[in-house]
Amino acid sequence: MQLEIAYPDRLPLVPEAILRQHKVHEPFDTRFRSAARLLQSLWRERQGIPMGFYVNGKGRKKPLGSRLSALASAGGANFLSTDIRRLARREMAYREPGAMIDEHRVWSNMLSSMPLTFNLIGGLKLNPDLAHQVARTLWPELVDEICHIQFEHSPGRGDLAFTADGTAFDAFLSCRDADGAKTFVAIEVKYSEAMVEPEAKGRPRYEELSASCGLYRDPNDPKLRGNPVQQLWREHMLAQCLISNRMYDRGVFVCLAPKLNEPVQRACAQYNGHLAAGDNLCAFDTLTLEEMLGQIRAAGAAEFADALHERYCDFGPVHELI
Repeated sequence: MQLEIAYPDRLPLVPEAILRQHKVHEPFDTRFRSAARLLQSLWRERQGIPMGFYVNGKGRKKPLGSRLSALASAGGANFLSTDIRRLARREMAYREPGAMIDEHRVWSNMLSSMPLTFNLIGGLKLNPDLAHQVARTLWPELVDEICHIQFEHSPGRGDLAFTADGTAFDAFLSCRDADGAKTFVAIEVKYSEAMVEPEAKGRPRYEELSASCGLYRDPNDPKLRGNPVQQLWREHMLAQCLISNRMYDRGVFVCLAPKLNEPVQRACAQYNGHLAAGDNLCAFDTLTLEEMLGQIRAAGAAEFADALHERYCDFGPVHELI
């Protein structure tokens, strides 16, 4: 008899013996990252894809279940279809000047959020009708038509009219609303990350924007400048610059992450508490990966949604090991 999952709203602390068995024991992983690393290894095993390795601090090769072998990486095994692999290769080849894309992570690291971005948003770009239907449902006041989808997009790296740095969005949808106004959906994608990215310090332009953009109840709050919200702070200000510089009429900055990635969900709730109300401001939206897959499924692309769900959200195989 199969046991019912006692706590479907949370992930387990996976026993070390199970993690070691599947070559995914990493002591500094968060609870979500540990379970997600195991999930990726189990998915790889089911697909018959060879395991890769990484080089540790002592220069030794260590097998890692959430990495793909060099041959599997080169063959595009990190992507859900041949068409998505081709799109990812093209997008990386024609990336914006200065775009920071770690190609090794994209091709070989199953936990990286950028392969997820290509698998999800890239899959939508390959199916414009599906992309339009999903975006219209999720952001009806902003999206009537998607004009263009870009990856690792910034309106101007190093430009003082923006954040004067390399801040960029994982995915960017240029749109029109029902009245023809220029709108956008700027997306930051998280999968296993815990919102502890290196902090960008001492940039005067951040302080200028924080004070002038109108987004914050207290633009001088030091909590905006530290983890876990500092990346959201920088990207949201960049999104607001698109409106302030009259490149777009309205827009939304979206953080997209699995619902069980609690560090990301907590960070988004904390960041939302800093925001002020006002006119002509870029909105902020928190969207779970599961919600987006639900909209893709409802739009008639069940096979695509199911493939993404199995790869990234279905922790059933992890629970079965407990």
